Order: sequence, then structure tokens, then C-alpha cells
Amino acid sequence: MMRPLIFPAMLVAFSLVGQQAPKPAATKLTLQSAIETSLKNNLQVQIAIESRDFTRAGLTVEEGAFDWNLTAGLNLSKAQDATRFQGLGGSFSTLDGTVQSRSLTVGSTKAFGWGGNLSLSYAPKYSSASGSYYAGTTATPYDGSLSATYTQSLLRNFGRDVTESRLIVARKSAQAADLGFTKAIIDLVASTESLYWDMVFAQRNLENKRQALELAQKQLRENQIRVQVGTLAPIEVTSSEASVAQREQDIIAADAQLLNAKDALIRALYPSTERPAGLELADAPSVKPLELNEATAEKQALANRLELKSARLDLESKQVLETAASNRLLPQLDAYATYTGNAASQIPSEGLAAVNKDLTKSAYPGYSVGIQFALPIQNRAAKGSQAQARANRRSSELSLRDLELGITLEVRQSYRNVEASAKGVAAAEKTRYFREKDLEAEQKKFENGMSTNFLVLSKQNDLDTSKSAELQSQITYAKAVTALEKSLGHLLEARKLEVK
Repeated sequence: MMRPLIFPAMLVAFSLVGQQAPKPAATKLTLQSAIETSLKNNLQVQIAIESRDFTRAGLTVEEGAFDWNLTAGLNLSKAQDATRFQGLGGSFSTLDGTVQSRSLTVGSTKAFGWGGNLSLSYAPKYSSASGSYYAGTTATPYDGSLSATYTQSLLRNFGRDVTESRLIVARKSAQAADLGFTKAIIDLVASTESLYWDMVFAQRNLENKRQALELAQKQLRENQIRVQVGTLAPIEVTSSEASVAQREQDIIAADAQLLNAKDALIRALYPSTERPAGLELADAPSVKPLELNEATAEKQALANRLELKSARLDLESKQVLETAASNRLLPQLDAYATYTGNAASQIPSEGLAAVNKDLTKSAYPGYSVGIQFALPIQNRAAKGSQAQARANRRSSELSLRDLELGITLEVRQSYRNVEASAKGVAAAEKTRYFREKDLEAEQKKFENGMSTNFLVLSKQNDLDTSKSAELQSQITYAKAVTALEKSLGHLLEARKLEVK
């Protein structure tokens, strides 16, 4: 009675064992999503961010040269003294005493961009004296002073272009760092697109090789049938078998090329995150007519290229440094003005409040003005610095001009490459179409006994070559478009990307 129940149970068990876990679905990837994934995960972006933040921090460092500086000091002192004298009776006596004091000094200094410096100081003081040495003196323990001094450079170190030269250069360096970050993003986008199209080529090339293998296998089967019925010499089968073997080798090479291209793309998209089980590329290259002429392309590139903007910032920085270096050739001439507020020494009953009252109301003011002059003899250090700054500025000017010429040439070549690639795609499509028709005609002639197996296999080789050429022309066109948009300086805008 148990046997009928055992067989269904065994069938269910075997069916469960035989089931295989479903394969994870491949990630469908468009070109736009590949770029966005690369920007999100690629380590080069993080490196560029850190480099930009480092340069920006340098601006904060230079801004700190014009911060307010607060100083404070507290002094506690105690000193004992004595004097010895001879009295009328010839005996010696000693008068001793002790002086104690407490003083607080609070000050602030600030440098200004136009070459001025301000110094403020407030110094209240308390002192007391005790002992026979000070007997009979009036106790006035509280005292203090308030002072302010402003110094202005009139020749050397005068003006913002000189005093703030390092700060101006730091600002321009921060701007250049932002441009450098954007340039790194552009390079990454271009690199990602190149890797994407490499994998598209590898995928479609593998498909072409498989189609070529199917044609060769079909020709082999038909030739074997013809040999069996006696309409074809057996030697002709050997040529077909060799063609099939060659197609199989081509598939092995194309498959390896696809795996390498896939690994390179995955490495760029997922360097440190979980990688997908597979990739399915959704986009294919398409040919579109250019919407600008060569002259317009050159103007756009000269206006938009980040390298030129960075080079111009560098030139401006070198000009600022040259101006500052030339200023150091001038003699030092400083004018200063000082105000000092004093307070009357106060008795204990009045205390520190009376001192502060005198200081705030300028009860006992003091003023002084003057100039200071200094002239280095020979001043060779400043002259050498000026010569270096001038050479750096000239070098930047020449580098900027050379970069403009290089970018102009790059745009021209990129523009012409796109035009040539578009024509190449059209020509390759025609070649592939006529190769297909040529093969069809040769096969019909062979079936009617008017051609040879060798010619059919040759036409198959020609078709396979034309398909590879057509695919390569399409990928070349896609990469040429990327290179043109990059050379024009609006690759990010073309991909609808915004750098933050």
C-alpha cells in the first residue's frame, strides 16, 4: 500500500533537485547611466575633490594674514629693597620695603590690504609698597594707559596689488582648482564613453563572428550533401571545414575581447562597490549631421576650453606677482601716527574705575606722528626676484599662446575626423550591403554549377570583413563625436551634466 505513495514523492524530490537557481539578470546600461554611475563611484572623482579642497584651503590660509590678532599678558611681580644709613650716634640702621605689582596688557593688531597696520593696547596696573623704606609716601596704587598706533606704507608695500598679492594668487588658484576639478570630470566622461563604445564593438563583433560561423557551417553542410550525391568533389569539403575552423578561432578571439572590454568598463563604473553579474548595453552609435562649421567650432573652443581659462588665470597670477616684485625695488617709506591716553595715578579709594574714566575721556592725551625711511644698498635680492617674476610672466604668456594654437589644431582635426567618420560609416554600410548581395549571387551561381566553393568562401570572408569595417566605422564615429565635444569644451552640457 505504501509503494504508490513513494513514486510520486520521489518524482517531486528529483524535480526539486534538478531545478537550477535562476541566473541574475544582467544590468541594462545606457550610455547616460554609465556616465552617471562612473561619476558616482569612480575614485578619480574623489581624488579630484580632495585636490580642489586642498587648494581652496590655501585661500583660507592667505586670508588669515589679514585677521585681527588678539594678545593678552598678565604680570605679577614682587620686589624687596633696602637702604642702610648711619645715625647721629654712629650706629647703623636699615630701611626696607616691598613693592608688589599686578599688570594686565590687552592688545590687538591688524594688517590691511592697502599696506596699513593698526596696533591697539590697553594696560591697567596696580602696585603697592610696604615697609619702613616707603613710610610717609602717598599710596597711589592704580594707574594705566591706552594707546593706538597706525602705520601706513607709502612706497614699498603700498596698495592692494602688492600687499594682497599672495591672497590674489590664492583666489585665482582656487578658481583654477574648480576648473581642474571640472576638467577631471570631463576626462572621466570621455574615458567612460570610450570604454562603453569599446564594449559595444566587442559585443556586436562577437555577434558578427557567430553569424559568419553559421554561414560557414551552412556551406559545409551543403557541400557534404553535394559530395554524398556526387555533384561535388570531396576535396571541396576540406576548404569548408577549414573555413569553419577559422570562424571558430575568430569567435574565441572575439569572446576574449568582449570579456576584456567588459572588465574594463566594470572596473571604471564599480571600482569599490558591488559589481553586477553582467552588463547589457542598450545604446548603439548613430550618425547625426554637424550643426556648426569649422570656424564656429574654433571660436567655441577658444571661449569654452577649461585649459585656456586656467592658463589665463595663471598668467594673471604671474602678472600680480611681477607687480609685487617690482614694488619691492622701491625704498621703504612709512608714516605713522600714535595716540596715547594716560591716567592720573589713583588712590585706593578711587580704584581702577577712575583710571578707566581718565582713559575713556582722554583726560591726559598724547600724540605723535612721524615717518621712517629705509633704502637697501644695491637691493640685489629684490632685483633678482623681479627678474624671476618677469621670466615667469613671459613664460605664461608663451604657454597661453601655444595652448591656443594647440587647441585650434585639435578642434580642426576633431571636426574633420567627425566629417570623415560620418562619410566612412555611409561608405561602409554600402560596402556591407553590396557584399551581402555579392555573396547571394555567388551562392546562386554555385548552386547552378557556375561557380566554385572557393569563390563562395571568399565572398563570405569579404562579407565578414565588411561587417567588421562597418562596425568599426560606427564606433570610430561615436568616439570622434566625443572627442569633438570635448575639444569644444561643452561635453558636460551635451550630456546634460552639472558639476557641483
